[in-house]
Amino acid sequence: MITFDQTTKTYEGGVTAVNKVDFTVEKGNIVVLLGPSGCGKTTLLRMVNRLESISEGKIIIDGQDSMQLNEIELRRKVGYVIQSNGLFPNMTIEQNVMIVPDMLGWDKKQKRERFDSLMGMIGLSPDKYRKRYPHELSGGQQQRIGVIRALAADPPVMLMDEPFGALDPIIREKIQDEFLQIQKEVKKTILFVSHDIDEAIKMADKIVLLRGGEIMQYDSPSEMLVRPKNDFVYEFFGKDRAIKSLSLHTISDLKEIIGLVDIDETIEDTKTISVHHDLRNTLSMLLNQEAEQVIVLDHAGDRLGAITIDRVQKYLHYEIKGKTSQAVKG
Repeated sequence: MITFDQTTKTYEGGVTAVNKVDFTVEKGNIVVLLGPSGCGKTTLLRMVNRLESISEGKIIIDGQDSMQLNEIELRRKVGYVIQSNGLFPNMTIEQNVMIVPDMLGWDKKQKRERFDSLMGMIGLSPDKYRKRYPHELSGGQQQRIGVIRALAADPPVMLMDEPFGALDPIIREKIQDEFLQIQKEVKKTILFVSHDIDEAIKMADKIVLLRGGEIMQYDSPSEMLVRPKNDFVYEFFGKDRAIKSLSLHTISDLKEIIGLVDIDETIEDTKTISVHHDLRNTLSMLLNQEAEQVIVLDHAGDRLGAITIDRVQKYLHYEIKGKTSQAVKG
C-alpha cells in the first residue's frame, strides 16, 4: 500500500509541481496517474523512490515513511520500470534482470532459479536469452525484460513510468494484456504513469487525474467516465466518454443484462468472437463493417447468439441512464 499524505514538491524559484496530494494506492491495485503534460504525474511517481525529493508531507509505503528507509530497503520494496526499458547494453539479459538481487547478495542458485521463473512468466526461453544482449532483442522483448527486472527481487510495490509508450500500437496492446495477466498472478501494488486515456482505462483499478499538481478526481475508470466531478474531468475524457467506457465491459456483461439476438443463418459475411471480448472493440468491428453479423462463442466454442450495433447501443443506454432500472428485453 502507498499513501500520499499532503505530499508536495516545490522547486527552487517557488514553482510547485505537486501540491498537497492525498490518496492511497490499495494493496494489489493498479493506480494510473493521468493528466496533461506538466501536471506533475512523473514528478509524483519519482518522489516515491526518492528520485525526486519531497518538499512537504509524506509518502508511506506499507506502513513505513519512505524518507526513513535506507536505499537498500527502498530497492527491496520498490521496482521501477521506465519507457525506454533502461537495460544496460553491455550486460547480458540475465545480468540485467538480476541487478537488484545481485545488490541484495543473492547466491547463484537463487538468481538462476528466479531468472528462469521470470522468463517463463513472459513466455521467453531462459536458456535461449540468458547470454544475449539487449540489442539482440526486439523492442517488445526488451520491454518485457524491463518489467521482469523490476519484479526480480519480488518487491511489493512497482512504479511504472509510461512503460509501454515507445512501442507500436499492436505490440503495445499485446504487452498490456500480458502484463495484466501477470498482475493477476503477482498482485503487486502499482503506481503507473500514462498520458494515454485508453491505456489508463484499460490498466487501472483507479485513476488519479491531475492538473497543475492537484488532484481533479480519484476514482475508478467507470466512475470517471460516467460521473465526472467537474468540467475539467468532463472535457479531459471527451464527449466520447460513453464509447470509451465500453472497453470496461465485455459481451458477457451485455448478454447477462439484455441478451444477444438470434443468429441469422442466411448471412454469409460473419465473424466470431469470444463472449469475453470487450464491447468497444466489438462495436468498432460492427461500425467498420468488417462483418454483417458477429457471432458470439463461449469458452468451449459453442455459439451463444449474435451481437448487433443496436444491442451495444441499448446496453450503453442502460449503463449510463441508470443501472438500477430494468433493462428492456427483446
